[in-house]
Amino acid sequence: MSTPFPFTAVVGQEDLRLALLLNAVSPAVGGVLVRGEKGTAKSTAVRALSALLPEVAVVPGCRFSCDPAAPDPSCPDGPHEAGNGGMRPSRMVELPVGASEDRLVGALDIERALAEGVKAFEPGLLADAHRGILYVDEVNLLHDHLVDLLLDAAAMGASYVEREGVSVRHASKFLLVGTMNPEEGELRPQLLDRFGLTVEVAASREPDQRVEVVRRRLAYDDDPAGFAARWADEEASVRQRIVAARELLPSVRLGDGALRQIAATCAAFEVDGMRADIVMARTATALAAWAGRTDVLAEDVRQAALLALPHRRRRNPFDAPGLDEDKLDETLEEFSGEGDEDPDPDGPGGGGGQPPSSDGPQADGDSGAQPEAGDGAQPEAGDGDEPQASGAGAGEQSAARASEPFRTKVLSVPGLGDGAAGRRSRARTEHGRTTGARRPQGALTKLHLAATVQAAAPHQRARGRTGRGLVVRRDDLRQATREGREGNLVLFVVDASGSMAARQRMSAVKGAVLSLLLDAYQRRDKVGLVTFRGSAAEVALPPTSSVDAAAARLETLPTGGRTPLAAGLLRAHEVLRVERLRDPARRALVVVVTDGRATGGPEPVALAGRAARLFAADGVASVVVDCESGPVRLGLAGQLAGELDGTAVTLDELRADSIAGLVKDVQRRAA
Repeated sequence: MSTPFPFTAVVGQEDLRLALLLNAVSPAVGGVLVRGEKGTAKSTAVRALSALLPEVAVVPGCRFSCDPAAPDPSCPDGPHEAGNGGMRPSRMVELPVGASEDRLVGALDIERALAEGVKAFEPGLLADAHRGILYVDEVNLLHDHLVDLLLDAAAMGASYVEREGVSVRHASKFLLVGTMNPEEGELRPQLLDRFGLTVEVAASREPDQRVEVVRRRLAYDDDPAGFAARWADEEASVRQRIVAARELLPSVRLGDGALRQIAATCAAFEVDGMRADIVMARTATALAAWAGRTDVLAEDVRQAALLALPHRRRRNPFDAPGLDEDKLDETLEEFSGEGDEDPDPDGPGGGGGQPPSSDGPQADGDSGAQPEAGDGAQPEAGDGDEPQASGAGAGEQSAARASEPFRTKVLSVPGLGDGAAGRRSRARTEHGRTTGARRPQGALTKLHLAATVQAAAPHQRARGRTGRGLVVRRDDLRQATREGREGNLVLFVVDASGSMAARQRMSAVKGAVLSLLLDAYQRRDKVGLVTFRGSAAEVALPPTSSVDAAAARLETLPTGGRTPLAAGLLRAHEVLRVERLRDPARRALVVVVTDGRATGGPEPVALAGRAARLFAADGVASVVVDCESGPVRLGLAGQLAGELDGTAVTLDELRADSIAGLVKDVQRRAA
């Protein structure tokens, strides 16, 4: 077994370390979501935490880690009698993003269940994580059906496995810890709310701190055991402090003044429900216990708010997490008249117990700055419609703000796909309504009972059946085929040329695209953004699950220059070609936002038509948003839609039936 990097050797990241330690003191806090760029010690710190947790008492031989003092009466390995048990280290169980449902919840031996009526159950990761940590790296990339199972287990403290009338239930109470890079997309609100605390981490920009990060990482890689030994005393000190804080926790008093501050803070930031109040109360008491105090102070409430509220105050997917600290201080000050005691000079324990070190993360690679919004992200004043060599320059105009987004109808791609589970187009999936049966390819995941019985029935006499049970062989098993919904790649191709520069029109265009981005977020799509202006096109955002990133790039999109429509279409076609190699099962929907005019080079309109026919030849579903305005209309966007074998809609029609309804025309034409 490899030696983990010591928790106390992580450089800096005080908020991250404090949040993890508070959960070690009081698992009722509810876990931690760690958000940050790559290479910022997120996974390193989480994996190191398990070595600091106290051992747990378990019933000997129980695969579900029952507490000998209060065993689960419905444990599949029970019943157990209360009494003394053995001790084992606390577990940290990792849930891979690509795990199967059976690996998460466990699997029943369907063949034995049908033939013998025996509940032969193999526990999954939810059983292994009981009374420990369940860690999900890149939790925002977890498939929806696994998220649903996690939500059920977290809400009920138990896992249920239901397969064709055979039911197994076992306790599953775990500390949920997840890490994510926001550039790859956000979490579903329901799962986001299940994390008690959240912290934002970033790599230090101080050279001395970065030097210390590299020094410690290299020393660990050269001799992991020796490096861990050098930090053994600090690790033992923090471990003892966790045990002492756990013992003190029941004695911590949460006075009425602190409770009023907690309630007022949650009300002031308009968080949904009451979970935020409860988490803040538990976090504040854990902070007091960690600091060795028995009274909760205003400082504890403030720190608890900074950890428990940022991810709960988001009102829509494009709101960045975070708190207005001035507003927080004003609220706490307003309700401070009924506080309990004066602040303790020792403070709330903000990440104490760590060895002195230079500030900065322990990284496993460099962490560059966030990518910019592309060429022209910093708009320059200017007017005119002159061509630009690089798509930006003197003819560029500052970015217009998007109009208010609105609700759109459902966009869908024609036919039946095989892509990743989502909420947009029809597809063959592991979840959904049953449409038929087939022989299983690999492990059986969804039994089609009727088809299995039908396959086994003709062979019962030949197999010597004598009792009531059905003699079932593996060849008889049938996998249910199901139809559900998939997520798609919605690729926006946006004209940012001078002909689109009219502020009111561009604001409406951005509002419409923003509305479709919001719809893509809700339907678990990937999105991409290609823009064209001047003399070239660029991929402003490669296909990603981060709709937030797409919205940010759209907001900073300036306009100006000529209209290289063909270049934009060709660049979009190349993006789709590359994406098909990476994810061949994910189907695409192309949304072209333009007035259809093409300028620059010989026969620009004809060249754009030839580029558009490439999409039609590949069978790519497409919609053209006609942004042409004025009393004289050339109808070029409609011609472009015909070349794409897609549908055109004017900008004025977006709010009525929206682009989404027009894709139904694409489906009818394809049928």
